[in-house]
Amino acid sequence: MYNILIGGAAGQGIETTAAILEKLLKRSGYNIFTMRDFMSRVRGGHNFSVIRFGNEQTSSHSNRFDGIIALNDETVEEHKKQLNENGFILCDSNLKTEDPRAIKINMDNMAKKLGNPRVSGSIALGAILKLFGESLDFVKDVLKDFVKEQYLEINLKAVEEGYNNVEQRFPHLDGNFSDYIILTGSKALALGAIAAGLKFYAAYPMSPSTAIMEYLAFKGDEANIVVEQAEDEIAAINMSIGASFAGARSMTGTSGGGFSLMVEALGLSGMAEIPLVLVDVQRPGPVTGFPTRTEQSDLKFVISASQGEFPRMVIALRNHEDSFYQTVRAFYLSEKYQIPVIILSDQYLGDSSATVKPYDLNLIEKYKFHQTEDVTGEYLRYKITDDGISPMLIPGKTKHFVSIDSDEHDERGWITESSEVRNNMMDKRMRKLDKLKLELQEPEFLGSETCDTLFVGWGSTYGPIAEAVKLLNNAQHGKYGALIFGDVYPLPRRLLEEKASSVKQIINIEQNATGQLADLIREQTGITCIASILKYDGRQISGEEIVEKIQRGLNYEHR
Repeated sequence: MYNILIGGAAGQGIETTAAILEKLLKRSGYNIFTMRDFMSRVRGGHNFSVIRFGNEQTSSHSNRFDGIIALNDETVEEHKKQLNENGFILCDSNLKTEDPRAIKINMDNMAKKLGNPRVSGSIALGAILKLFGESLDFVKDVLKDFVKEQYLEINLKAVEEGYNNVEQRFPHLDGNFSDYIILTGSKALALGAIAAGLKFYAAYPMSPSTAIMEYLAFKGDEANIVVEQAEDEIAAINMSIGASFAGARSMTGTSGGGFSLMVEALGLSGMAEIPLVLVDVQRPGPVTGFPTRTEQSDLKFVISASQGEFPRMVIALRNHEDSFYQTVRAFYLSEKYQIPVIILSDQYLGDSSATVKPYDLNLIEKYKFHQTEDVTGEYLRYKITDDGISPMLIPGKTKHFVSIDSDEHDERGWITESSEVRNNMMDKRMRKLDKLKLELQEPEFLGSETCDTLFVGWGSTYGPIAEAVKLLNNAQHGKYGALIFGDVYPLPRRLLEEKASSVKQIINIEQNATGQLADLIREQTGITCIASILKYDGRQISGEEIVEKIQRGLNYEHR
């Protein structure tokens, strides 16, 4: 696998350069994973993208680089310690660095001579392709997606200039990923919602969840979806609940601060038994925190959000493939059990892009759900049933009166003060969990079946933990395995309890300061993690960091 960083200030074209390059590399057959790190500003600061590519599947980044494409001096100073000994720093001749690994090209002057000072990025692209032994075969087709037709020819010349001004440094790797698709985690989630039949999406822009709304709005007419930018998060969730009550598959999305505003309405979904899919793309908090960074600190919050008790489900997305299929499943479970289903993503997963095998729509056929068409006799919206699931009709599509209420209510949906009815209705709602638990997906197990050390993680730590397990087992540092949870609440227990009975130690790896999954596991099962590897500085942990922690002699926080 190769690993390169493109860095500079906001406004210097980092994102465009990275997007073009990853598409070119994917067309060459490489598997791609691109991690984006950017500051909360429109201009200036230090931003960078890390593109990892090769002929093996991966869903995580690396902090060791084969090349740095530096658009300013700060990028060199910030990252040169992470550059491999035989790596390179590609930069313009006007940068100050005297690092012997620097390949300085007078890109600015070249661009001016070509007649457009803005094509220096294309010169850098050509140089990168040559350094890694790639051809220019796909450049024209890819550039068409990013460059207006009148500027295409000059950009092609710029690519050739860069290509001809360096020598090949690394061998080409043969990969078979050219037929795969490349997309961000948020786009994969949005596509999953479209595939599930989404008809209404309401949200208020909040980084890093805004990308979901942007893509759904872009595809709104084509997919026949109403996308509403609400005045705030309270309005957004209430609109989504109203649309769901009216029969439209609906979803809302936000980050932690916006979710804080939504919690009372989340309880309305639970009490009124109105299906709702809610996405929380996590970032560090509390309050504003780090608006453009990543964290996994909302787990306990979303499990217990809103006053009182009601059934809900929490699904954490692990990678770009998961983001599509689990979103489809979230809609199915929400409608089947008439509950809110909360999807947890985060900035790392949402903003990163990866190559994914084209989604198989046949795999989601099992998640089709058909609502109650009508009932004979008296319609009891909250009829007490053995499994807690009551008939649900759509107002205007039946002769029956459809009533819901946010107060405690009887089977008809009428307000009640009866303690007996309260007990019966609470028991009815909570019985849904008994059936829901039968549909839980066990965490994915990775590594040695006879492991001595078991890592546990959830969500986007999947890629880094998978890489750490592979590295540790290949280096023969013991036998390591991992359980990565997707379904987090209710907590699947069978595989966890089975593995816990045969391993010597369990270590949780999380992107938060308190080990929230470890606490949940101990609360639900009595199983204790002997230590935690935690990271909460706003950047995603890497597989290499996990290995380093282990090899240092478990210098992590004991629980």
